[in-house]
Amino acid sequence: MTYDRLVCANCAAPVSEGRCPVCRANRERLQQESFLAGLNPMALIALLAVLVAAVALLAHQTA
Repeated sequence: MTYDRLVCANCAAPVSEGRCPVCRANRERLQQESFLAGLNPMALIALLAVLVAAVALLAHQTA
C-alpha cells in the first residue's frame, strides 16, 4: 500500500505531506515496510526472470 492517497485522522491532511507527528510517523513506517514497492518495475522483472531461469535449470538437471 502506498501512502500518497491516505488521509491522516489526526490532522485531515494527506499523510504524504507529513504535516503532523502522526503523519510523519506513519509515512516513515510505510516507507520502511515497503521493500518490494521501492524497486522499480524493471528490477522486479529482472528478479522474476532470474527466478524462472533458476527453476528451469533445476528442473533440467533433475530430469
